[in-house]
Amino acid sequence: MIARAGQMVAALAVTQTAGYGVLYYAYSVFLPPMRVELRASITQVAGALTLAVLVSGLVAPLVGRMLDARGGRGLMTVGSLLGAAALLAWSQVTTLVQLYLVLAVVGLSSAMVLYEAAFAVVVAWHPVESRARALLAVTIVAGFASSIFLPLTGLLVDRYGWRTALVVLGVGYGLLAVPLHWLTLRNRTATRPSAGYVRGAIRERPFWLLAAAFLTHTGAVAVVGVLLVTYLIALGHSPLFAAAVAGLLGVLSVTGRLVTTGLQTRWPTALVAAAVFGLQGLAAALLPLVGRTVPGAIGAVVLFGLGFGVGTLARPALLADRYDTAVYATLSGALALPITVAKAFAPLAAAALAQVAGYPLVMGGVCAACLASACCLVGYERTV
Repeated sequence: MIARAGQMVAALAVTQTAGYGVLYYAYSVFLPPMRVELRASITQVAGALTLAVLVSGLVAPLVGRMLDARGGRGLMTVGSLLGAAALLAWSQVTTLVQLYLVLAVVGLSSAMVLYEAAFAVVVAWHPVESRARALLAVTIVAGFASSIFLPLTGLLVDRYGWRTALVVLGVGYGLLAVPLHWLTLRNRTATRPSAGYVRGAIRERPFWLLAAAFLTHTGAVAVVGVLLVTYLIALGHSPLFAAAVAGLLGVLSVTGRLVTTGLQTRWPTALVAAAVFGLQGLAAALLPLVGRTVPGAIGAVVLFGLGFGVGTLARPALLADRYDTAVYATLSGALALPITVAKAFAPLAAAALAQVAGYPLVMGGVCAACLASACCLVGYERTV
């Protein structure tokens, strides 16, 4: 069982890296050339990603129940096929309507193959003493998704155009993720607590504090993840530089996760995450002030990037530690719905706000959201 669990962790680490790289992070690089060719505004094009994220959140509760009932092998394999097909279809879109339809499929695929599903598999197969290390292993490797795929996508778009870049990424993702999910994942049957247990957990104040904390933080991270390249270009930097600097977020997210895991041996996870989120708020406030210079842009991105992946690691850890792991996926799916709504609408609202009031006000909103999430986690810790 240990060997099997180790194989699944290794496979999930690879597929999460590729999945996040092509299904989410790459979009920020495709956004500028798609806007020109489709003759649409930044807000209109960003809206397609909003739809994808929203779809993933809407189906998350159903996907969670399916994961608890049947496991992840079949679900994640089918999700991989859908994702690869959607990327290929995306390369052929000529209208905004077609783009929105394709990105809806991307959202469905994302719910089936990305972190929520992967964490459910990890939690189901690992006892508490090894669960944290397994989650860390998956997120450390997947933390390089933006570092790998933002520059790679930028290079592909620069040399071959955005349509060919999508074909390359789609074929590559399908060839990698489909066999890994089918051959390495195994289903595991667990005894589930009653439906009353789930309903009671969802009604508790701690659950809603977690929802509020990660809703606000996810919204802030989504804004930076989607609009950072565009904002750096607006500050006067070249597209290639902007993509490369944005790629630092992935490397730094790994550093942040390692540091956070180490600090958890001395302080509660919620308080460690709260402190990191506060530093991200400071970084967002600094970017408009120092971002026009190369050192300033890099420095602000570095500071924000240290907390870029901490929420991803803290949320499953807090959820699995407090509640019965046999219903982890169900509760995670319920928690994912409001969080994903924030992830879906925050970049769209930020893009619209940037056009009206400018990016400095957007960064101020990101700062406020990070500080609010830190306060919610401090409140959650007091309920433990």
